[in-house]
Amino acid sequence: MKRTIIVIFSLLLILLLLSACADKADTQKNGDSTVNTNISAANDSVTEQDQTEYSVTEVDNNDNTDVATNKKLSIVTTIFPQYDFAKQIVGDKANVTMLLKPGLDGHSYEPTPQDIKTIQAGDLFIYTGGENDAWVDSIIESMGDQAPETMKILDLVDTLDEEIIEGMQHDHDHKDHDQEEHDHEDQEGHNHEEDEHEHIHEIDEHVWTSPVNAIAIVEQITDALKAKDPVNAGIYSENCNAYIEKLEDLDQQFENVVDKGKRKVILFGDRFPFRYFADEYDLDYYAAFTGCSADTEASAATVAFLIDKVRELQLPVVFAIEFSNEKIADSIVEATEAEKLTFHSIHNLSVEELAAGETYISLMEKNLKVLEKALN
Repeated sequence: MKRTIIVIFSLLLILLLLSACADKADTQKNGDSTVNTNISAANDSVTEQDQTEYSVTEVDNNDNTDVATNKKLSIVTTIFPQYDFAKQIVGDKANVTMLLKPGLDGHSYEPTPQDIKTIQAGDLFIYTGGENDAWVDSIIESMGDQAPETMKILDLVDTLDEEIIEGMQHDHDHKDHDQEEHDHEDQEGHNHEEDEHEHIHEIDEHVWTSPVNAIAIVEQITDALKAKDPVNAGIYSENCNAYIEKLEDLDQQFENVVDKGKRKVILFGDRFPFRYFADEYDLDYYAAFTGCSADTEASAATVAFLIDKVRELQLPVVFAIEFSNEKIADSIVEATEAEKLTFHSIHNLSVEELAAGETYISLMEKNLKVLEKALN
């Protein structure tokens, strides 16, 4: 009997041990399953996050419109006006690059190999057009299918020809070495004055100097950006509208200053890249050279003419433009009682102006103050 009881207890103990082992195995199995499920979920989460973070632009080949993307639009411009206009429109929603380095004259700009790479890598390339941008067409054509969309500022507004006015010196005045050839042509019956007149018919490229033109340019740049980046189109529209209000206010201030002015004449002892500005506000002007002239040294006759005009019209101000050597303006001021002031064409900024955060609006407001002084 005693032996039978021992056997029964032994069997019960074995059953208890087996049961415990089975429970432990089930628990381990369930635990492994939970861990695997969590890892899978984490992987799915990471994958989804990665796909969002690194998404790239997709292009609908049917209408060449960029689809929603987290990749910022890249805009490349040649000079400051279109650079600043684009910056005001996009805010922090796109990248804007200016090729012309601060402090350099855009009339002598030539693109570097790195500039060409920058243009090709962009989504939209905005340039002025005209003689100074003659290099653009060949470079864009050489890029083939890799070329960005382009926008030429001269196509966005009505353009004017450069104008030779009374007393203004131009490139033909510096051709003594060709005088014999010209005399020969005149002897053959050529009308030299007509030939010269035809030669100077070149488009004035400084369209942005009129705030009214600036408004039209900003509107069309905005339309192009909205088409390329529909996700941020609403923001671009809001920024554009706010900026245009500032430009309209600027235009009204210039009108008020001109209307209240005692005179309607301005004089530049320098180049005159303000044909659009003068036409917009019905101002007469005298200057040493046209806006895109390569000349920097005026003849004695040109300087004498400008001195006589300052005296005749009792002009209180003689203007020079940014980056000028100001020698002509200095000569006029020395011979008269006029004050020399700078009227900024906003073609480019100095390093200091760029660092100070100057804009088209801020520089035109400075022009407004010196214009008021010149007209009174």
